[in-house]
This record gives sequence, structure tokens and C-alpha cells, in this order.
Amino acid sequence: MSSMFGKPRASSERPPQSPLPECNVAILGCRGAGKSALTVKFLTKRFISEYDPNLEDTYSSEELVDQQPVLLKVMDTADQDGPGNCERYLCWASVFLVVYSIDDRKSFEGCQRYLEVLALHARGCQRRCPVLLLGNKLDMEEYRQVPSAEGMSLASRFGCFFHEVSACQDFARVQHVFHEAVREVRRQAEWNLPVRPLFISEERPCPPVATPVALPTHHSLATCTFNTLSTINYKEIPSVAQAKLVTVKSSRAQSKRKAPTLTLLKGFKIF
Repeated sequence: MSSMFGKPRASSERPPQSPLPECNVAILGCRGAGKSALTVKFLTKRFISEYDPNLEDTYSSEELVDQQPVLLKVMDTADQDGPGNCERYLCWASVFLVVYSIDDRKSFEGCQRYLEVLALHARGCQRRCPVLLLGNKLDMEEYRQVPSAEGMSLASRFGCFFHEVSACQDFARVQHVFHEAVREVRRQAEWNLPVRPLFISEERPCPPVATPVALPTHHSLATCTFNTLSTINYKEIPSVAQAKLVTVKSSRAQSKRKAPTLTLLKGFKIF
């Protein structure tokens, strides 16, 4: 069952024949890492501390990332103590957020198992999806069990991005992480675009004096002469790497009408 959070855009702003591009985000992590809290914080700007950890659902929200609209779908997974039945999100998601709690080393160790599963899947299907490693509950700094350096080291080992956030306090940083996930999906799509090779012609100069070659006349054939001509070779020019400047500032999609009563995750309601 899917629910719509956020403010829907007016139909006049988007033609029916031009649907929004979609970005599927799967949030992974052990129980208690704060996956649902992050999802609710991003979609509603609110924080919940109590919910049913056994419920799993997918939610959608229309976002505006770098002035480009996108339909962001978020799967709040409900794995208990590690990866299980991974196929439901491995083939669905276009980007993964792997979450652990900085005050729980067990959840951090569980993240490594998720990263191993994602790396193995990427090698098997030859399709690389961006992965972001998130250290949640930054507001619990005094009880920290996982230093930032360890999180950065684990992210570097698996070639993913690293952020530390607080679902309890900082909405702007949580929003930035989700929008950064969209940006990484866009960058990956740009890198995967086929590039047509560029060819140029290189003309070799002719010798100073052309040497006429006379053909002997046989059977009443006329005498012909051939001059040395320049040779044209084609060389393939390697594609030039392109750099793209990405604006960090972002904003949520706006609407001309008020949002209806929202059904909160895990059975709660927000008015």
C-alpha cells in the first residue's frame, strides 16, 4: 500500500504526457537504526519515536531538486537483524541509503553485511546503483559508540558516500541527504549514456614533386600517368571527461492547495 506525502503539484504545471522522472530510494539497516524516523522526517518534517518496526511500506513525494522535479519513492524496509529477502528492493531501487545508529555498534556492524550484499548484487547484474552510508542519531553524540572516522572508512572501503544526520533535530540535513541521493542517480544516468565517437580527418602532405608513372602501351592502350595523392586517415578521439557543477541549495516542491490530512507511517496520524 502506498501513501502520498508532501504537497502535490497542480496539474497545470505538468502536462499529462510528460510524467515526472522517478527515483526509487530503499532505506536499509538493522532494527532500531532510525529508518522510519528518517523517512517521516523527510516527508513530513516531523519526528516520531514510537512505531511498529515490523511494518514495511513505500511512500512517494514530488520533490524539486536543483530546479528539476522528480517523483521520489521511498521504501522503508523492515529487516530485523540483517539482510533478508533482498530481492524485493535490489531490483527495484535506483539508490540505497544504508543506515546505522552512531550510539549502537551492533547496527554499524550490520551495515557492513548490507554493503556486502549490495556490492555482490552490483557485480552480478553489472548495474551500479549509488549507495549512501548514513550515521543516524547525531543528537546522541554523548553516547557515541561509532566514531565518524570508522563510518568514513567503511564508506571508502565500499566506494559509497557518507553522511551523519539526526532525524530528531535537523530537517535540512536529512532533506539534503535525500536530495543528494537523487543527484547521484542523475549523475549515474549521465555517465551511462552512450557516447558517439568523434572522428577527424588528418591529411598527410604530398611530396614536393609528384613522380609520374608511365604505363607501357599494350594492345593499343593509351599511355596514362598517375600522381601521388595525399592520404586521409581517420583517428578516433577519446571522449573528454566532463565536470558538472551541482548546486547544493535545494527546496521542496510547492503547491497551490493545502495538503490533506496525512497518514503517518506505522499507523500514526498527523493533523
